Parts: sequence; structure tokens; C-alpha cells
Amino acid sequence: MILIKKISKALAIIVVVIAVVSFAGHSYVNHVEKEQRVVKLKTNQSKQVLFFYRDDCPDCQSIFHQIYWRNVISHDIVFINMNQAKNRKYIAKYQLTSVPTLIHGNQRYSGTNMKKIKQIIGD
Repeated sequence: MILIKKISKALAIIVVVIAVVSFAGHSYVNHVEKEQRVVKLKTNQSKQVLFFYRDDCPDCQSIFHQIYWRNVISHDIVFINMNQAKNRKYIAKYQLTSVPTLIHGNQRYSGTNMKKIKQIIGD
């Protein structure tokens, strides 16, 4: 009986720790999503995926977390928030007509279909 109580306590602590870590991670990603930093792209961006989004766009928000966590591993995605006025110069340069848009070399996709997004980002 004592062993069962110890196991129950340990499991409860593990669940609480996982919940706190998940919440903190989710909050941090939301913070990153809302950042409106000015992005300066290098001339040769062919190895990186450009992710154009708006932090107030529901479609962008629906895929942001998945793309963010994939980038934690690969570090090859550039997040470009189009709500930053100085980033809007990329609209003409990359012929953007909607967000979310991902561009990788000659490949591009606008939308939220994760299967198509994974083709662009290389998962």
C-alpha cells in the first residue's frame, strides 16, 4: 500500500511538471509569434525556408507552433512577421499575395496544409 502511494505521488508530480513545462513552452512560442522584429535577409537564402506570416492571421496561428517546433531542431526557417512595416518590402520581392507563405528555393506554398508544408520544409 505504501508503494502504491509513493508511485501515485511520483506520477502526480510528473504530470504537474509536464503541464507547467508545456504551458511555459506554449507561452514562449506565442511570444515569438507576436514579435515584430525587422528581418534582413541575406542575398543567398536558398538553404533556408522563408516563413511569411502575420501574428493576427488565424491561418498563420494555426500552423505557427508546428513550424516553430520543427525549427527548434533544424534552425533553417526564417520567421518574417508581415505586421512589421519594414518587412513589407518583401511583398514585392517575393511576389507575396497571401499569408502564410513558405518559400524554399524555387518551391513555395501558401496555405495551411501540413502535408504540403512538410514538403517545403523538408520533414
